[in-house]
Amino acid sequence: MNDFQLVLRAPRAVTEDGEVGACVGVVDGRIAAVAPLWAGLDGARVVELDDDEVLLPGLVDTHVHVNEPGRTEWEGFDTATRAAAAGGVTTILDMPLNSIPPTVDVAALEVKQKAAEGKCAVDVGFWGGAVPGNLRELRPLHEAGVFGFKCFLLDSGVEEFAPLSATELEEHLTELAGFGGLMIVHAEDPGVIEEAPAPHGGQYEDFLRSRPRSAETRAIATVIEATRRTAARTHVLHLSSADAVPLLHAARAEGLPISVETCPHYLSFDAEAIDEGATQFKCCPPIREAANRERLWQALAAGDIDCVVSDHSPCTPELKRFDVGDFGLAWGGISSLQLGLPAVWTEARARGHGLPDVVRWMAERPARLAGLRTKGRLAVGADADFCVFAPDESATVDAARLNHRNPVTPYAGRRLTGVVRSSWLRGTPIDLGAEPRGQFLTRGAA
Repeated sequence: MNDFQLVLRAPRAVTEDGEVGACVGVVDGRIAAVAPLWAGLDGARVVELDDDEVLLPGLVDTHVHVNEPGRTEWEGFDTATRAAAAGGVTTILDMPLNSIPPTVDVAALEVKQKAAEGKCAVDVGFWGGAVPGNLRELRPLHEAGVFGFKCFLLDSGVEEFAPLSATELEEHLTELAGFGGLMIVHAEDPGVIEEAPAPHGGQYEDFLRSRPRSAETRAIATVIEATRRTAARTHVLHLSSADAVPLLHAARAEGLPISVETCPHYLSFDAEAIDEGATQFKCCPPIREAANRERLWQALAAGDIDCVVSDHSPCTPELKRFDVGDFGLAWGGISSLQLGLPAVWTEARARGHGLPDVVRWMAERPARLAGLRTKGRLAVGADADFCVFAPDESATVDAARLNHRNPVTPYAGRRLTGVVRSSWLRGTPIDLGAEPRGQFLTRGAA
């Protein structure tokens, strides 16, 4: 008798027990059983993974700039979610800015959802925005299902998404604390950056001086103090400077509800190796020195950094200003949504980490951050979202063959270890040539 609609038999799988041989039984798009491989679960359909493949939960990327509507020439739901699926990511959360209108009220959220309807190859949720003047919009957005609210403490780079002052940050956090909302923060201090040399020219070290580490440290101190005063939940986005780790460690030891992420590019690249005019590497905060990168890895291993997400922030090739190679003029953002898993795995295993570590950083903890109870785990009751990964196979990145809308990425030409063989959404393989099956997610419902 077939007990399950689908059974995947994997000689290697990353479950809550670590990397083990496992059978995973699926009923109605949910995981109904996780058993040892020798149990030989049977089902209406049985898929046997090859010996060189590992079954992972579908990854969860909580930091993606899709940019649609308004700047769809930069990226869009069709291309972004296809790239996610090709990279083993089965759930993304879209950032509220770079689209027009930004997601700072319920009407704008509805515009974005309408733009995304029928285009999503993976499941998609949405962050709201916290900007000056929208304090009264926060609770309605929360009730409409956004997963939290993003703010900047300095110029965001787009005029329609203004930053919060320290006073406004505390006012917004006080409001969020009243209903358990989450604030996610781009933490760089505007005063420090105003005093730094302006970015200009093609030398990366000049750009690096324009975004000093102290800008992150001071801004994170501001966030910690505001968290302490309001007891609101906060999350520090895309940490690039390891100098701020002791502050965050102490805040968490104090019991403050604050978490932090970093990104694959901060764990993969180093400032010393960035060539003149290579503006595909420009992002804010910036990629820093090799010694700083190793300290980020140490913080990740120690649990002082919670998760690794892409901060996929693409643009058109023209906006990267390859014509002049000027870091002061180029748009700052890294395109990497399809490449996060092999990028992190390449560097992680070179430092002695295993796939259970990568799953914790890129699936389990991002899902926990967002309150996505049915995502990011191979466990009974979770959605049957899978990534079939060949961890020993390698490939050289060809930007032109990525699913991102524009063929621009600093990973171009880089040899990465680990290849995604397939991605599954609620028990069905994702076919990029078929009609998209992704669903919208709302806070508390998934």
